[in-house]
Amino acid sequence: MDFQLRQATSDDAEAVVRMHTLAHEECYPHLLSPEFFRARRASIPERVERRRPHLDVPDPRIIALDAGGEVVGLADAGPGRDEDGPEELELYSIYTLRRTYGSGVGSALLRAAIGESPAYLWVVEDNPRALAFYVKHGFRPDGGRGQLPPEWESLPEFRMVRSS
Repeated sequence: MDFQLRQATSDDAEAVVRMHTLAHEECYPHLLSPEFFRARRASIPERVERRRPHLDVPDPRIIALDAGGEVVGLADAGPGRDEDGPEELELYSIYTLRRTYGSGVGSALLRAAIGESPAYLWVVEDNPRALAFYVKHGFRPDGGRGQLPPEWESLPEFRMVRSS
C-alpha cells in the first residue's frame, strides 16, 4: 500500500475524527455497545471542534494518507500524563484502518511519533492485535492498570513500557 505521513494540522480535524471513529468501530465491536458507536457518530461535529486545537501543537500529531489522500491512520505522542509515569514520553494513541493492517502503516506511524525512544502507552484489555503490535515494538506490561471513563463504558486498560 502506498502511503505518506505528515504532521496533522487543525484543517485535518474532520478527516481525523471520521477516521478515528471508523477505526474504533473496527477495533472494538466486541468490547463496546452499539449505543456507544451510535453516540460517537452523532458527536462527530463537536469532536471535530474539540480536536482542532489538539492538532495545532508542535508535539507529534502524525497522520497517514493513502494514495488518494484519505486519512487512514494517526499517531500522537507527547509528555507523559501519569504522575508515576515510567518514562517521560507517552504514546497517546495510534490507530489505523483495517484495510491498512499488515502494510507497515502502523509501524511507520509509531516511528514517526516516538522513534526508538523510551515511552509508555495504555492499551485496552482484550485487544490482542494491539498487544502483539506493541510487543513487536519492544513494549512490555509494567503492572499499571486502569479504566477508561464511563463514556467509554469503563473498559479496563493496562500500561505498557518500552525502556532504554
